[in-house]
Amino acid sequence: MEGVRHLSKDTRFAALISRVGPPRLDIQRQRSPYEALIRAIAHQQLHGRAAEAILARFSALFPGDGFPVPDAVMATAETALRGCGFSGGKIAAIRDICAKTLDGTVPTRRQSHRLTDEALIERLTSIRGVGRWTVEMLLIFTLGRPDVLPVDDFGVREGYRVLHGLEAQPKPKVLSEIGAAWAPHRSLATWYLYRASEEARRQGPTSRA
Repeated sequence: MEGVRHLSKDTRFAALISRVGPPRLDIQRQRSPYEALIRAIAHQQLHGRAAEAILARFSALFPGDGFPVPDAVMATAETALRGCGFSGGKIAAIRDICAKTLDGTVPTRRQSHRLTDEALIERLTSIRGVGRWTVEMLLIFTLGRPDVLPVDDFGVREGYRVLHGLEAQPKPKVLSEIGAAWAPHRSLATWYLYRASEEARRQGPTSRA
């Protein structure tokens, strides 16, 4: 795999890749940007199981097999959405995602192919509750964009700290400059840096150099 070969030029990455094995990015290729954003809002500041339980109750409000469509969500009473477990702030964000999907700000999956990473970040961060990191996760794990490095992500910066035995995480700007060497495979680097961070958590505090 070209990306693995490219990253393995760095001996520390090579050792990590050898331990972890081939990448498993689990890209949600059937998921629309609209659905990915709604799911991201649900997961904000919650553990995964709690967020998935809320999303299950949300989907149960709408008959049918597919993910609830924007106009149906917009027509749903706030009390019903609160009953799923969404906070007022998250309901406002979800309604804005729906409105921005209906007006074309949130592209379809097909339309997104014609937009650059930065164009998508600029468009989607205009939505209430959607920040750059959320869009970067969408780019990597929904759209499968190969060259995204979310430098504000704690796990990514922690993974780099662990990988290089540093006392402190690199600042986002510094990591951005370092990560230029990983292009055009920065999404793959991101995935492996997450694995480095996870390894450190499993090993406990002795992992800090």
